Amino acid sequence: MAAEENPFDLRGHVTVVTGGNSGIGLAFAHGLAQAGADVSVWGTNEERNAKAAKELSEHGTRVLALNCDVGDEQQVEDAMARTVSEVGRLDSCFANAGVSSSGERFLDTGLAEFRRVTRVNLEGAFLTFRAAARVMVEQGDGGSLVGTSSLAARTGQPRGQAYASAKGGLVSMIRSIAIELARHHIRANAVLPGWVSTPLADPLLDSDGFQRRVLPRMPVGRWGKPDDFRSLAVYLASPASVFHTADAITVDGGYSSF
Repeated sequence: MAAEENPFDLRGHVTVVTGGNSGIGLAFAHGLAQAGADVSVWGTNEERNAKAAKELSEHGTRVLALNCDVGDEQQVEDAMARTVSEVGRLDSCFANAGVSSSGERFLDTGLAEFRRVTRVNLEGAFLTFRAAARVMVEQGDGGSLVGTSSLAARTGQPRGQAYASAKGGLVSMIRSIAIELARHHIRANAVLPGWVSTPLADPLLDSDGFQRRVLPRMPVGRWGKPDDFRSLAVYLASPASVFHTADAITVDGGYSSF
Protein backbone atom coordinates (compact mmCIF):
# COMPACT_ATOMS: atom_id res chain seq x y z
CA MET A 1 0.00 0.00 0.00
CA ALA A 2 1.39 3.39 -0.96
CA ALA A 3 2.12 5.71 1.96
CA GLU A 4 -0.43 8.26 0.78
CA GLU A 5 -3.29 5.76 0.56
CA ASN A 6 -5.98 5.84 3.25
CA PRO A 7 -6.26 2.34 4.76
CA PHE A 8 -9.78 3.15 5.95
CA ASP A 9 -11.10 3.96 2.47
CA LEU A 10 -13.45 1.08 1.63
CA ARG A 11 -14.47 2.14 -1.85
CA GLY A 12 -14.75 -1.02 -3.97
CA HIS A 13 -15.12 -3.15 -0.84
CA VAL A 14 -18.12 -5.50 -0.47
CA THR A 15 -19.39 -6.64 2.90
CA VAL A 16 -22.15 -8.80 4.35
CA VAL A 17 -23.72 -7.94 7.71
CA THR A 18 -26.16 -10.47 9.14
CA GLY A 19 -28.69 -9.05 11.55
CA GLY A 20 -27.80 -5.77 9.90
CA ASN A 21 -31.24 -4.19 10.02
CA SER A 22 -31.09 -2.93 13.63
CA GLY A 23 -28.86 -2.41 16.65
CA ILE A 24 -25.14 -3.07 16.46
CA GLY A 25 -25.47 -4.77 13.07
CA LEU A 26 -27.05 -1.69 11.52
CA ALA A 27 -24.33 0.47 13.09
CA PHE A 28 -21.69 -1.82 11.55
CA ALA A 29 -23.40 -1.42 8.18
CA HIS A 30 -23.59 2.37 8.49
CA GLY A 31 -19.91 2.64 9.34
CA LEU A 32 -18.91 0.42 6.43
CA ALA A 33 -21.16 2.18 3.91
CA GLN A 34 -20.01 5.59 5.12
CA ALA A 35 -16.43 4.49 4.46
CA GLY A 36 -17.39 3.58 0.89
CA ALA A 37 -18.29 -0.11 1.07
CA ASP A 38 -21.15 -1.79 -0.76
CA VAL A 39 -23.27 -3.56 1.86
CA SER A 40 -25.46 -6.64 1.78
CA VAL A 41 -27.70 -6.70 4.86
CA TRP A 42 -29.34 -9.96 5.88
CA GLY A 43 -32.32 -10.12 8.22
CA THR A 44 -35.59 -11.95 8.79
CA ASN A 45 -37.85 -8.91 9.14
CA GLU A 46 -38.79 -7.54 5.72
CA GLU A 47 -39.98 -4.20 7.09
CA ARG A 48 -36.77 -3.58 9.03
CA ASN A 49 -34.71 -4.75 6.05
CA ALA A 50 -36.39 -2.17 3.82
CA LYS A 51 -35.97 0.59 6.40
CA ALA A 52 -32.28 -0.25 6.87
CA ALA A 53 -31.67 -0.34 3.11
CA LYS A 54 -33.23 3.11 2.74
CA GLU A 55 -31.04 4.52 5.51
CA LEU A 56 -27.87 2.93 4.22
CA SER A 57 -28.45 4.03 0.62
CA GLU A 58 -28.02 7.64 1.77
CA HIS A 59 -24.27 7.00 1.95
CA GLY A 60 -24.23 6.60 -1.84
CA THR A 61 -22.99 3.01 -2.06
CA ARG A 62 -24.80 -0.08 -3.29
CA VAL A 63 -27.10 -1.72 -0.74
CA LEU A 64 -28.69 -5.15 -0.99
CA ALA A 65 -31.18 -6.22 1.70
CA LEU A 66 -31.97 -9.94 1.77
CA ASN A 67 -34.36 -12.02 3.83
CA CYS A 68 -32.27 -14.77 5.41
CA ASP A 69 -32.62 -17.00 8.45
CA VAL A 70 -28.96 -17.72 9.24
CA GLY A 71 -29.90 -20.93 11.03
CA ASP A 72 -31.11 -22.39 7.73
CA GLU A 73 -28.19 -23.76 5.69
CA GLN A 74 -29.86 -23.38 2.30
CA GLN A 75 -30.99 -19.83 2.99
CA VAL A 76 -27.43 -18.86 3.91
CA GLU A 77 -26.01 -20.46 0.77
CA ASP A 78 -28.65 -18.77 -1.39
CA ALA A 79 -28.13 -15.35 0.21
CA MET A 80 -24.36 -15.55 -0.23
CA ALA A 81 -24.69 -16.63 -3.84
CA ARG A 82 -27.09 -13.80 -4.56
CA THR A 83 -24.85 -11.27 -2.82
CA VAL A 84 -21.82 -12.23 -4.87
CA SER A 85 -23.87 -12.40 -8.06
CA GLU A 86 -25.44 -8.96 -7.63
CA VAL A 87 -22.62 -7.03 -5.94
CA GLY A 88 -19.70 -8.82 -7.56
CA ARG A 89 -17.40 -10.10 -4.79
CA LEU A 90 -16.96 -10.37 -1.01
CA ASP A 91 -14.28 -8.74 1.14
CA SER A 92 -15.65 -8.91 4.67
CA CYS A 93 -18.45 -10.64 6.54
CA PHE A 94 -19.95 -9.69 9.89
CA ALA A 95 -21.88 -12.52 11.58
CA ASN A 96 -24.01 -10.43 13.89
CA ALA A 97 -27.46 -12.04 13.79
CA GLY A 98 -28.58 -13.27 17.18
CA VAL A 99 -31.45 -14.01 19.52
CA SER A 100 -31.64 -13.66 23.29
CA SER A 101 -32.35 -16.32 25.87
CA SER A 102 -35.83 -16.55 27.35
CA GLY A 103 -34.61 -15.90 30.89
CA GLU A 104 -35.73 -19.25 32.25
CA ARG A 105 -34.02 -20.76 35.29
CA PHE A 106 -31.34 -23.27 34.31
CA LEU A 107 -33.21 -26.13 36.00
CA ASP A 108 -36.30 -25.34 33.93
CA THR A 109 -34.57 -24.80 30.58
CA GLY A 110 -35.55 -27.35 27.98
CA LEU A 111 -33.36 -28.65 25.19
CA ALA A 112 -35.61 -27.02 22.61
CA GLU A 113 -34.99 -23.59 24.15
CA PHE A 114 -31.23 -24.23 24.31
CA ARG A 115 -31.19 -25.21 20.65
CA ARG A 116 -33.37 -22.24 19.63
CA VAL A 117 -30.63 -19.91 20.82
CA THR A 118 -27.57 -21.85 19.66
CA ARG A 119 -29.18 -22.48 16.24
CA VAL A 120 -28.92 -18.78 15.41
CA ASN A 121 -26.11 -17.51 17.60
CA LEU A 122 -23.60 -20.30 16.99
CA GLU A 123 -24.74 -22.51 14.11
CA GLY A 124 -25.86 -19.44 12.16
CA ALA A 125 -22.43 -17.87 12.53
CA PHE A 126 -20.80 -21.12 11.46
CA LEU A 127 -22.93 -21.33 8.32
CA THR A 128 -22.37 -17.65 7.52
CA PHE A 129 -18.59 -17.79 7.98
CA ARG A 130 -18.28 -21.01 6.02
CA ALA A 131 -20.17 -19.56 3.05
CA ALA A 132 -18.15 -16.33 3.21
CA ALA A 133 -14.81 -18.11 3.56
CA ARG A 134 -15.51 -20.31 0.54
CA VAL A 135 -16.02 -17.19 -1.56
CA MET A 136 -12.90 -15.51 -0.18
CA VAL A 137 -10.69 -18.54 -0.72
CA GLU A 138 -11.91 -18.85 -4.30
CA GLN A 139 -11.27 -15.15 -4.95
CA GLY A 140 -7.74 -15.60 -3.66
CA ASP A 141 -7.11 -12.17 -2.17
CA GLY A 142 -8.04 -12.63 1.47
CA GLY A 143 -10.72 -11.02 3.57
CA SER A 144 -12.04 -10.37 7.06
CA LEU A 145 -14.54 -12.35 9.15
CA VAL A 146 -16.02 -10.70 12.25
CA GLY A 147 -18.42 -12.23 14.76
CA THR A 148 -20.47 -10.42 17.39
CA SER A 149 -19.97 -12.28 20.65
CA SER A 150 -20.72 -10.88 24.13
CA LEU A 151 -19.18 -10.31 27.54
CA ALA A 152 -21.33 -13.29 28.53
CA ALA A 153 -18.71 -15.43 26.76
CA ARG A 154 -16.33 -14.55 29.60
CA THR A 155 -18.56 -13.77 32.57
CA GLY A 156 -21.40 -16.22 32.02
CA GLN A 157 -25.06 -15.28 32.13
CA PRO A 158 -27.42 -16.55 34.84
CA ARG A 159 -30.70 -17.65 33.27
CA GLY A 160 -28.94 -17.45 29.93
CA GLN A 161 -26.75 -20.53 29.68
CA ALA A 162 -27.66 -21.10 26.03
CA TYR A 163 -26.71 -17.53 25.13
CA ALA A 164 -23.42 -17.63 27.05
CA SER A 165 -22.56 -21.03 25.57
CA ALA A 166 -23.20 -19.82 22.03
CA LYS A 167 -21.20 -16.63 22.49
CA GLY A 168 -18.30 -18.48 24.11
CA GLY A 169 -18.35 -21.08 21.38
CA LEU A 170 -18.32 -18.31 18.79
CA VAL A 171 -15.05 -16.91 20.18
CA SER A 172 -13.41 -20.35 20.07
CA MET A 173 -14.69 -21.01 16.56
CA ILE A 174 -13.40 -17.67 15.31
CA ARG A 175 -9.94 -18.32 16.70
CA SER A 176 -9.91 -21.73 15.04
CA ILE A 177 -10.98 -20.21 11.73
CA ALA A 178 -8.29 -17.52 12.02
CA ILE A 179 -5.55 -20.10 12.47
CA GLU A 180 -6.70 -22.35 9.64
CA LEU A 181 -7.40 -19.64 7.08
CA ALA A 182 -4.42 -17.37 7.78
CA ARG A 183 -2.56 -18.92 4.86
CA HIS A 184 -5.37 -17.62 2.63
CA HIS A 185 -4.87 -14.11 4.08
CA ILE A 186 -8.27 -14.34 5.74
CA ARG A 187 -8.38 -12.92 9.26
CA ALA A 188 -11.10 -13.59 11.83
CA ASN A 189 -11.94 -11.69 15.02
CA ALA A 190 -14.71 -11.52 17.61
CA VAL A 191 -16.23 -8.37 19.07
CA LEU A 192 -17.48 -8.62 22.65
CA PRO A 193 -19.96 -5.81 23.41
CA GLY A 194 -20.84 -4.97 26.98
CA TRP A 195 -24.14 -3.40 27.98
CA VAL A 196 -25.36 -1.73 24.80
CA SER A 197 -28.76 -0.12 24.27
CA THR A 198 -30.42 -2.11 21.49
CA PRO A 199 -33.99 -3.30 20.88
CA LEU A 200 -32.88 -6.70 22.22
CA ALA A 201 -31.27 -5.37 25.41
CA ASP A 202 -33.38 -2.33 26.32
CA PRO A 203 -36.07 -4.15 28.34
CA LEU A 204 -33.30 -5.35 30.67
CA LEU A 205 -31.31 -2.11 30.72
CA ASP A 206 -34.43 -0.06 31.46
CA SER A 207 -35.39 -2.23 34.44
CA ASP A 208 -35.15 -0.78 37.93
CA GLY A 209 -32.55 -3.34 38.99
CA PHE A 210 -30.16 -2.51 36.16
CA GLN A 211 -30.61 1.22 36.64
CA ARG A 212 -29.77 0.94 40.35
CA ARG A 213 -27.13 -1.80 40.40
CA VAL A 214 -25.45 -2.05 37.00
CA LEU A 215 -25.40 1.46 35.54
CA PRO A 216 -23.36 2.83 38.50
CA ARG A 217 -20.66 0.26 37.60
CA MET A 218 -20.20 1.79 34.14
CA PRO A 219 -17.03 3.93 34.31
CA VAL A 220 -18.19 5.95 31.31
CA GLY A 221 -21.49 6.69 33.06
CA ARG A 222 -23.80 5.41 30.33
CA TRP A 223 -24.86 2.34 28.39
CA GLY A 224 -23.15 1.72 25.10
CA LYS A 225 -24.76 2.86 21.86
CA PRO A 226 -24.75 0.99 18.55
CA ASP A 227 -22.94 3.92 16.94
CA ASP A 228 -20.00 3.25 19.28
CA PHE A 229 -19.25 0.29 16.98
CA ARG A 230 -19.18 2.05 13.59
CA SER A 231 -15.48 2.83 13.46
CA LEU A 232 -14.51 -0.59 14.80
CA ALA A 233 -16.32 -2.22 11.88
CA VAL A 234 -14.37 -0.06 9.44
CA TYR A 235 -11.07 -0.94 11.10
CA LEU A 236 -11.75 -4.68 11.10
CA ALA A 237 -12.90 -4.68 7.46
CA SER A 238 -10.09 -2.46 6.22
CA PRO A 239 -6.44 -3.11 5.34
CA ALA A 240 -5.55 -1.33 8.60
CA SER A 241 -6.27 -4.58 10.47
CA VAL A 242 -4.38 -6.90 8.10
CA PHE A 243 -2.12 -8.17 10.94
CA HIS A 244 -4.93 -8.35 13.52
CA THR A 245 -6.49 -11.80 13.76
CA ALA A 246 -7.69 -14.47 16.23
CA ASP A 247 -8.63 -11.77 18.73
CA ALA A 248 -11.63 -11.16 21.00
CA ILE A 249 -12.06 -7.39 21.27
CA THR A 250 -13.93 -6.11 24.31
CA VAL A 251 -15.99 -2.94 23.87
CA ASP A 252 -17.77 -2.36 27.19
CA GLY A 253 -17.01 1.16 28.40
CA GLY A 254 -14.65 -0.24 31.03
CA TYR A 255 -17.37 -2.28 32.77
CA SER A 256 -15.38 -5.50 33.05
CA SER A 257 -12.37 -3.68 34.53
CA PHE A 258 -14.19 -1.71 37.23
